[in-house]
Amino acid sequence: MRRSRSSRISHSILIAGLVADLLVAILAVPLFAQPAPGTRPAQGFGPVYDSAHEITLNGTIQTIVTAHVKGSPAGMHLLVTGPEGNVVDAHLGPFLNKATREALQEGTPVRIVGAMTILHGKSYLYARLLTVNDRTITVRSTHGVLSPMPSARRAPPRTETKSVAEANGGAQ
Repeated sequence: MRRSRSSRISHSILIAGLVADLLVAILAVPLFAQPAPGTRPAQGFGPVYDSAHEITLNGTIQTIVTAHVKGSPAGMHLLVTGPEGNVVDAHLGPFLNKATREALQEGTPVRIVGAMTILHGKSYLYARLLTVNDRTITVRSTHGVLSPMPSARRAPPRTETKSVAEANGGAQ
């Protein structure tokens, strides 16, 4: 089957058009990635924990906030008075076990290692380590992920089960 000259020309024009479109598409995509700023932490959902800028706060619990306040991170907060009299809102999250929650009382001295972050224009200290009554609790990982706490309850003691033959005095 022979092609006519006009069909070969239209076929060439079609291929030339596709090549031109491909070149435009390639040029529209950035050829070089933009370098990320050196000290800027990775972005994700919500505030970011910046472990490079951790601080240690030694202070006294002024107020314990357990009810969620709109616009603040969910979970328990401690309003801690620092050594200069400034009050810091320390976020502890929702995973503290009962024993830890009971140890937190107004007037109790605490040591908190964490990173400051700003959410909706307000500063929060995202606690990573909390020391209260000479006991240190890990609240977050070094990447800022909240750590679920094991509960203070223990598993029920294991009971031994006897076979029917043993319960009846052994095999007869």
